[in-house]
Amino acid sequence: MKLENILFEVKDNLGKISINRPKVLNALNSKTMDEIETVVEQLEKDANIHVVIVTGIGGKAFIAGADIAEIEVLDRQNGKAFAQRGQEIFNRLAGLDKPVIAAVNGYALGGGCELALACHIRIASENAYFGLPEVKLGVIPGYGGTQRLSRLIGTSMAAELILTGNIIDAEEALRIGLVNRVLPHNELNLAVEKLADTILSRGPIAVKRAIYAIIYGSRTGFINGLEIEASLFGDVCGTDDKNEGTRAFLEKRPPVFQNK
Repeated sequence: MKLENILFEVKDNLGKISINRPKVLNALNSKTMDEIETVVEQLEKDANIHVVIVTGIGGKAFIAGADIAEIEVLDRQNGKAFAQRGQEIFNRLAGLDKPVIAAVNGYALGGGCELALACHIRIASENAYFGLPEVKLGVIPGYGGTQRLSRLIGTSMAAELILTGNIIDAEEALRIGLVNRVLPHNELNLAVEKLADTILSRGPIAVKRAIYAIIYGSRTGFINGLEIEASLFGDVCGTDDKNEGTRAFLEKRPPVFQNK
């Protein structure tokens, strides 16, 4: 599929997805969702991409929501299918065995907030705003927002945000644990790229196994999560990278990982 609403770049094991519909504040329509799915498929297959950044073009919005005209025509049956389609795409993004960092550089509302929630790490600029205002339209979040937000910040806080549809600024998002950090707008991209570079400098197999343990361990009970962790720990202990990392530490030198 030719990408028209998304820019996708790969450089030095880093993939970058930029939603590119600035005239409509990067709103998600069906075509854009199809393009996100196409890119996620590539990310699933490309073992040379180790970290992913997701952001929006234009400086005003990360993603300011969904295409309301598409939602307006939905009935009960195709509304469910519409939500399941979005959930499937965001679940695949969230389930990638490589860290996905959201660089939230403006409004992250509705589907945009849900996309940020599907990322593993969220870094925001000072001019970012977050919200799931769907109840103002007589609908509810449908791309996983009710579930991911509750698990991230707790049921009570998530209920307040979802049931009021209120929009919060970046500092409040930081206070409640919705984002990891808040930075001046002109420092966001550099800081996110620095974070990505730091992750890329670590053992690539270890990073892959760690993000798997975090994601899938959080979806099961604590005891099962520990079993997942132990199995993956054993897995990495059989790698050349583990031998190189421990040897480099003992020899007081930087490791040279080979991803094997």
